[in-house]
Amino acid sequence: LPYYTLFSAIRGLAAFCLSLLFTLIVGYWAAKSAAAERVLIPLLDILQSIPVLGFLPGLVLMLIALFPRTNTGLELACIIMIFTGQVWNMTFSFYSSLKSVPSDFKEVASIIGLNSGETLLKVELPFSAMNLVWNSLMSMSGGWFFLSVCEAFTLGDQQYRLPGIGAYMATAIVQGKVSAMVAGVVAMSVLIVVMDVLIWRPVLAWAHQFRLEDIPGFTSTEPLMRNLVRESTLLRSLKLAYKRRVLHRSLLKKQELRSQRPGQRIDPRRFMKSRMRRPFLIWTARTILTGLFVLVMYGAVQLVHTLLQVPLVTWVELLFGTGLTFIRVLACLVVGSIWTVPVGIWIGTSQSRMRLAQPIVQVLASFPAPMLYPLALAVIFIFRIPFGLGAMFLMLLGVQWYILFNVLAGAMRIPVELKYASLLMNVPKSELWKKLYLPSVFPALVTGWVTAAGGAWNASIVAEYLAYKGQVLTTRGLGSLISVAAARANFPLLAASLTIMVAVVILLNRTVWARIYQLSQTRFRMDL
Repeated sequence: LPYYTLFSAIRGLAAFCLSLLFTLIVGYWAAKSAAAERVLIPLLDILQSIPVLGFLPGLVLMLIALFPRTNTGLELACIIMIFTGQVWNMTFSFYSSLKSVPSDFKEVASIIGLNSGETLLKVELPFSAMNLVWNSLMSMSGGWFFLSVCEAFTLGDQQYRLPGIGAYMATAIVQGKVSAMVAGVVAMSVLIVVMDVLIWRPVLAWAHQFRLEDIPGFTSTEPLMRNLVRESTLLRSLKLAYKRRVLHRSLLKKQELRSQRPGQRIDPRRFMKSRMRRPFLIWTARTILTGLFVLVMYGAVQLVHTLLQVPLVTWVELLFGTGLTFIRVLACLVVGSIWTVPVGIWIGTSQSRMRLAQPIVQVLASFPAPMLYPLALAVIFIFRIPFGLGAMFLMLLGVQWYILFNVLAGAMRIPVELKYASLLMNVPKSELWKKLYLPSVFPALVTGWVTAAGGAWNASIVAEYLAYKGQVLTTRGLGSLISVAAARANFPLLAASLTIMVAVVILLNRTVWARIYQLSQTRFRMDL
């Protein structure tokens, strides 16, 4: 089991590194190029609506064909599927941060002569650091959510297994071995706590220095790893060597500048290169966009050809299942908001409560909900809850944290001056919640609703079709139809199910959520 845990951690970190690289390149490209933005943003919106199982058949078949004699193809497929559960949230976060850089910062960067690379390193990346780190944490937990699906899955008559804690837990759940389930949960808990201590807390503390605003009365705590390595002799030696290297290079550069004559300092080749480089970059971008367009058009033609094979009766069943899954998603948002909004405001408005609760919430949010499904199923069986209703609670286990995290972030940004003014005016607590707390956190709550709704649609694939103790628990819904289609390698049904899910998610994002988001940015916007 320790080796399985290590293998899963390596896959998760490899997928995260790939996601971070994709985020920095694609997010920056979409933010800086209007032509790329018109193509990439709708494409990313479609890709983030496709669940992990939508990428599974094509990836597995292609990579196994490339590496037929080893597990390399399966390993790459697993990493890429985890990558698809992480990358979209990070990319949209980085893109929106780059688009919202204050114009004053851009003007100052232009005045002091920073080029595009220096502006990215000294202005744009620091500005987006806090947002990117928090969304990286949530994206990492999104990758863990589908770990069992990525490491153990069935495609047609073939069963695929990779050594990892996700496959271990999937096998334990199917066989109904309680001791193995408990061991898997403990191992996953240890992995999450270790990664939280070694990686996320130091990174969050580092990103704290890039915050634009200072929250009065709020102080960040020192992470354990920073206290451990602060007095490290090796770290001090590396810092000293780095500073000497930087100083040496700066002195050499000054000597070169002094040795040059005034007439020789202007090198016409630099201007020729800069003028030649811009058309090259433009043509490169156009070539890549053209290739993407051709690839998308080819995929669209193949998709239409596949969808024509689906009979009308199946389409009716898919639409009915979509309605049932939509009701479960809506119920998840309502039930999740009932407890996360008051608890998030109660914790976020107190520095002492925030210090105690933040690491606990951080660990709980990172824990993959499917590993808790056996415990939840035991409760469902004890109270004899219909599985159609129980699937909604299984979906809720994973998506409620999106709402809680955003409410916490919104509550932490409520100015203490407004709280003090309310206390001086003896405002009743009910009015304080109605007039200050709820309106203040509403924009963050809308963001939580949007991300939770997307997570709930994806979670329906796991929650509505579940193998437990040698039997399959299923209920009618779009998620169960996608799982059945993937298990039976029914590609026309899989394509039709994914098309409907993508269409519904995009339609909701562009209509319902866009209007609510516009309301939150106009009526409930706080400008001080």
